[in-house]
Amino acid sequence: MQTLSPTERTAIAHLDAAAILARTERWCAINSGTRHLAGVAAMASGLVDAFSALPGDIALVDPAPVDAVAADGRVTGIDHGRHLRLTVRPDARVQLLLTGHMDTVYPVDHPFQSLRWRDDGALNAPGAADMKGGLSLMLEALLAVEAAGAAFGYQVVINSDEETGSLSSAALLAEAARGKIAALTYEPALPDGTLAGARGGTGNFSLVVAGRSAHAGRNPEEGRNAIVAAADLALRLNGAKGVGLAVNPARIEGGGPNNVVPDHAVLRINFRPADRDAIARAQAAIDRAVADVAAAHDVAIHAHGSFNRPPKPIDAGAARLFDLVKAAGADLGQSIAWRATGGVCDGNNIAACGVPVVDTMGARGGAIHSADEFLIVESLAERAALSAVTMLRIADGALA
Repeated sequence: MQTLSPTERTAIAHLDAAAILARTERWCAINSGTRHLAGVAAMASGLVDAFSALPGDIALVDPAPVDAVAADGRVTGIDHGRHLRLTVRPDARVQLLLTGHMDTVYPVDHPFQSLRWRDDGALNAPGAADMKGGLSLMLEALLAVEAAGAAFGYQVVINSDEETGSLSSAALLAEAARGKIAALTYEPALPDGTLAGARGGTGNFSLVVAGRSAHAGRNPEEGRNAIVAAADLALRLNGAKGVGLAVNPARIEGGGPNNVVPDHAVLRINFRPADRDAIARAQAAIDRAVADVAAAHDVAIHAHGSFNRPPKPIDAGAARLFDLVKAAGADLGQSIAWRATGGVCDGNNIAACGVPVVDTMGARGGAIHSADEFLIVESLAERAALSAVTMLRIADGALA
């Protein structure tokens, strides 16, 4: 440690590496796949108990309504778990936002359910890096700055649906971002500690095609083949890809017996725009393809979906925050670098609110979203120290 202030040293001295790990192991043992509502509720309860050690008001917030398109084209509501919100010193001059997610990508019937120690000392467990280790070290950093006499205000939002797009928590995140000087989000860093810098955006769409059924042999000309129309849609939209815009037609659902002209289909498609101009191009391509295919095939098409994660560029405010994190890391003996990524997270949504954010303040780890997911255990205390020093310096006016 080099140029740490007495307050920063006091905070670091309060960090408890064993406690961070014990919480991480306990939380990894809870299956909290986004759609496993009982597991998400159990995880939320554990988080409330743990984060209640901090001052302020804590609550579980009901999810906003979310619709989904079924394979048969019907639009129905889907349920989500509640989201945690903690508010501490809302009247303080400096206000920060810290966010994370309690859900994982592993459903209740996924074979990856247990914890295992690898020979290299890493922890292989569902959600270990993404992001139960991050939640645990976030809490430890907050406990440490409170013990050091922190006087800044902050909100913590831990949502239950980040892995499926944060559709039921987007409004909560936007509300929490208001008035904040900066935000820290606890997605995992790369194994070497590299942070995510600029991020592209994402948009997921379900295009529902309604055709007309007919006998495939007796009177096919009277039918309107929804599968063919959906395939035409996929090809046209795939042609919209180019510099700054990736397009992935992912699935066509629908159809039936071979002797029936299919009268319904659903095209699932993902767009990855690098910037807002690319979003505009993608939306124009969707509108054009829907109109042209509907006319060419005499079918009805309804588009459902949105660009729910705007691109996250590194603007001047974000650059200052990254530089502050890098300097804090240097004073702790940690080398901090960052690079652009095609992945998305709640950092995209926060940045779209005009708040500078570093969204990979969590543990070092890798192979996330797979049964090989691992957490580098020594990074828990290391990254908690990075968070504590970063928050204290923001509170002292380092971003002013």
